[in-house]
Amino acid sequence: MVTEQSAPAVRAEGLVKVLGGRRVVDGVDLEVPAGTVHALLGPNGAGKTTTVRLVTTLLRPDEGTAVVAGHDVRSAPDAARASLGLSGQYSAVDERLSGYENLQMLGRLYGLSRPASRDRANELLERFRLDDIGPRRVGAYSGGMKRRLDLAAALVARPQVVVLDEPTTGLDPRSRLDMWGVIEDLLTDGVAVLLTTQYLEEADRLADIITVIDEGRIIARGTSTELKDRVQGSRLEVQVDPDSSLETAAAALRRSGTGDSSVDERTRRVEVAVDGGPSVAMRALRALEDDGVTLTDVALHRSTLDDVFLALTGHPPAEDEAAYDEEPAEVAS
Repeated sequence: MVTEQSAPAVRAEGLVKVLGGRRVVDGVDLEVPAGTVHALLGPNGAGKTTTVRLVTTLLRPDEGTAVVAGHDVRSAPDAARASLGLSGQYSAVDERLSGYENLQMLGRLYGLSRPASRDRANELLERFRLDDIGPRRVGAYSGGMKRRLDLAAALVARPQVVVLDEPTTGLDPRSRLDMWGVIEDLLTDGVAVLLTTQYLEEADRLADIITVIDEGRIIARGTSTELKDRVQGSRLEVQVDPDSSLETAAAALRRSGTGDSSVDERTRRVEVAVDGGPSVAMRALRALEDDGVTLTDVALHRSTLDDVFLALTGHPPAEDEAAYDEEPAEVAS
């Protein structure tokens, strides 16, 4: 039996939500202990964002329960909200105000005194490396700056749980790395983070546990390593010299691999799945040499989360999920 002290910061059991006659969320269970990241992965319309809305009290579950920091989202939604910080897919800060004014105003709305809200705003601006532009109107911020400010806004009340719904969508690679660093810093404060993302490398780097959802149901759960281990084998990729035959190379790799080979004529790359790792790869390279194929590059790739996603759902992840998984619905009160 889990004691109150060891209970996870977020626990959901059997969550169900029906929208437009469809079970958008169908029996989802989640646990997010303090100081950990739990990532939700899934294709467009899988139910990730609706799950987030259920956990954060923005929607009422049709079935099941969710408890946030010890507060049931059905019977004590206000207490649950007081324990939560939410950063959605799109920035929710007021672009007409400065960064400092946004954070200071939120502090007052959360009940902080004027001096406390000023101090908290300045503290967060410094923490998120926005102190030099804090006095500037947010409308002049870059996309990465707005996302950092939006996450800072979610932390004004020092929540025990932070929910991040596609936090790095639309950011350039440098801004995405900056945001990853900020999320990692949250864990040192003991914050529990529930993250939805379409960037598999994001989940690979940040998440302690990954749950894969498709059509509203959980289809896999585990650490990144555990999920990768479910997809056996590796991928052998070779680049064929212009004086050698792509067709001959593809045929040789098919004999060594576990499936058909794929050919990119533009880059002259041929790829095949292999079982057995380096030993099989060496046999494949000898077969290519015996067939007179000269190579300019060779790479052996271990299974990635992309491979796991493809194996589990039958298609690769999409870049963006719609604003919500289904039509707008009631907001919980």
